[in-house]
Amino acid sequence: MRLRRTTGLPVAFGGLVEPGRHQVRISELSGTATAALSALAVSSGNGLGGKAVALARPCAVMDYPSSRQISHEYDAAVAAEGLRAILAVPVVVRRRVRGVLYGALRTAQPLGDRTLTAAVEAARDVEQSLVVRDEAHGLMAAAREPEGTPDVTEGAAWERVREAHGALRALAPRVVDPALRAELLAVCATLAPSPGPVSAARRVRLTPRELDVLACVSVGTTNASAGDRLGLRPETVKAYLRSAMRKLGAHTRLEAVVAARRAGLLP
Repeated sequence: MRLRRTTGLPVAFGGLVEPGRHQVRISELSGTATAALSALAVSSGNGLGGKAVALARPCAVMDYPSSRQISHEYDAAVAAEGLRAILAVPVVVRRRVRGVLYGALRTAQPLGDRTLTAAVEAARDVEQSLVVRDEAHGLMAAAREPEGTPDVTEGAAWERVREAHGALRALAPRVVDPALRAELLAVCATLAPSPGPVSAARRVRLTPRELDVLACVSVGTTNASAGDRLGLRPETVKAYLRSAMRKLGAHTRLEAVVAARRAGLLP
């Protein structure tokens, strides 16, 4: 867990708010010696983590067992792990608390500002991961939607599919979770139609980045905008585009997109 690396705290753990419930389920443990905290449900307002959830701000105690700043519903689990000084940082996405990260020592002592700042930065990373995950799920839902959407012309439906495909290709490299990234790319593959019969000698093989760039270009994105979406410099986007055009035997961006669609590489 990154929180241990950046804060230097020997113990770190955390979890997400359970859907439809006002509680966090501890699911990630690092540096723990027992299973006392595993799957522990922390209700909003209770204990240190519950206080962080209720206030939507970081909280810390120098000595958990004796602290008068928190309630003590979870003393048994904390004592079993032998924790004393603990901090809790909420993970907040779009003004809603989605989880809590904890860092702890087995000795009673103040946790300095530098440690707390590092813990907050680790929580920000988790927040960004959740934003990307939410965006990915939304795009996948949008990509699957046109088939069953009434009153949408075939052309408009395909345009929505192409926009979703381009957005998914741009988002995939930012996804840390390998399973979710694989799911995103699998959805991209289903959006591209099957190619017609083609000889092995003429089969086009584009790199993932070349395909990412073409997917952006296919919905009218400029090189600069494609670079912003993909985290690339405009010059790098141009180089990938040139390479893809050469492989596809195209002389213009539009020809490259058309050729990629004929090859079943783009929707």
